[in-house]
Amino acid sequence: MNQKLFSKDFTLVVIGQIISLFGNATLRFALPLYLLNLTGSSALYGTVMACAFIPSILLSPVGGIVADRVNKRNIMVILDFFTAAVILTFFLLMDKVGIVALLTVTLMILYGIAGAYQPSVQASIPALVKQEHIMAANSIINTISSFAALIGPVLGGVLYSAYGLKPVLWTCTVCFVLSAVMEIFIHIPFQKPLSNGSIWRTVKSDFSESIRFIRKDKPVIGKTLLIVCGINLFMSAMIIVALPYLVTEVFDLGAAQANRLYGFAEGALAAGGLTGGICAGIFADKLSIQKAGNLIIASAVCLFPVAFALILFSSGIINYIVITVCCFIIMIFSTIFTVQMLSFMQRETPQNLIGKVIAVALTISMCAQPLGNALYGVLFEFCKGFEYAAVLFSAVVSLVIAVKARNIFKIFTTE
Repeated sequence: MNQKLFSKDFTLVVIGQIISLFGNATLRFALPLYLLNLTGSSALYGTVMACAFIPSILLSPVGGIVADRVNKRNIMVILDFFTAAVILTFFLLMDKVGIVALLTVTLMILYGIAGAYQPSVQASIPALVKQEHIMAANSIINTISSFAALIGPVLGGVLYSAYGLKPVLWTCTVCFVLSAVMEIFIHIPFQKPLSNGSIWRTVKSDFSESIRFIRKDKPVIGKTLLIVCGINLFMSAMIIVALPYLVTEVFDLGAAQANRLYGFAEGALAAGGLTGGICAGIFADKLSIQKAGNLIIASAVCLFPVAFALILFSSGIINYIVITVCCFIIMIFSTIFTVQMLSFMQRETPQNLIGKVIAVALTISMCAQPLGNALYGVLFEFCKGFEYAAVLFSAVVSLVIAVKARNIFKIFTTE
């Protein structure tokens, strides 16, 4: 089984993902933290992160359409080289122009590249592995992503706190160049589809076809995406804003120690994703859509201890331990849910629609993220001294959405 799964080309995709995702995780840790350290403002941090997500949302459908019409290998190679060029440009300009504007533009470009990149990776999996190995292959890719996200922030935190931002930038540039070189040697089966006329007509036709498939042919996908939007708005966005803000600005920790501890907390998030990816692979045959709602409920419940710890304890280190452990557990459940839903979409979607459908799914599910980032940036600023209120609000609303989600999955699967 392992020999059939790990073909030469799939192995090269895996290695390329390890290198690329490591650089990505390190960069996404260091740049926002640099901004937060400079300004100390959760509102500005949330606003910049909201702006950064917008290109990712807009470019995901484009990435999906391109993934179905262009060789996926070429997309990965070009975007990795382009990412290296963006980092190098930031390095050359960071001491010459306004840093907040430069950071905002750089993060927007990087998130936009990621939005266009991921559909190609996900759409390549069914072309490289057999149908019965798709769940295992997705688990491997998710595990790699989580492992890179585990090592990236930890190493980034150590490098950043000891030497500053520039060594982190050089490390990430090397990672993306190596990944691009590795991907040149991948062969992904590809047959160019017939053109429907002009590029705009093609885009409109492909996008309409994907929406129609999600709404009418597989309505469970559409319902799932609405659930994910709610979770992204009220849970994921809260964690994205709360974790760096609470650890580096609110908890009673020294500046250098806080930056290192935040790196470890991001590593714990990634470790949870890694654990969840492994569990999804081990228990692939036992996972069913009927029980998917329970995974979201478990994630929502884990937010309540964070709020209660902020109320009961004044110690920064105790609150840090509680939020880190809870986020670790949340990531386990949410990663299993993500792998489960992604594998379901890949199995149920025709080969010629996979890239487009995944791109549209990613786009819709991410739509709430910028709004959530901006919302919690302002909310934490408004709740200074009472940060538990923002966390408790997130926990209650997320739990309500999770219960509704469980009912939706049960109704759908029993029809």
